[in-house]
Amino acid sequence: MSVTSEDTAVVSAQLGRTARGIRSVAHRCSCGLADVVETEPRLPDGTPFPTTYYVTCPRLASAIGTLEAGGMMKEMTERLGTDEELATAYRAAHEAYLAHRESIQHVEEIAGITAGGMPTRVKCLHVLVGHSLAAGPGVNPLGDEALASLQDWGRRGPCV
Repeated sequence: MSVTSEDTAVVSAQLGRTARGIRSVAHRCSCGLADVVETEPRLPDGTPFPTTYYVTCPRLASAIGTLEAGGMMKEMTERLGTDEELATAYRAAHEAYLAHRESIQHVEEIAGITAGGMPTRVKCLHVLVGHSLAAGPGVNPLGDEALASLQDWGRRGPCV
């Protein structure tokens, strides 16, 4: 999905700062606003940015933060150490993430590095949920799992 000047204004309002490095709207909330953006691998100021899919909706970010605070990341990381099938699927998500970012632009400083702890641990559910929303179901198993734990964050209408 392309990004319009209205999208950029909405994302800036959601973030409480000027949006930067937006490549496209990767997912839209049920209310119609952007909730995940795809970012450039290198920000306009030259900073390498490994987080390709960035959650912008404050309601979604808050709901994900609640899952993190409840211990979901620790539990998922523990399962990665004991469930080979899950670990294999999560590694595949890592590889898909890298391949997509590399198709946009090669940035040496972040080559081989994803975000969110992939492929061996869970460090940030925001990244994993953003990846699942952007890529669709079946790509990131732990992002899908976290997403399934969330209620519709747009049910009350636009966040901004």
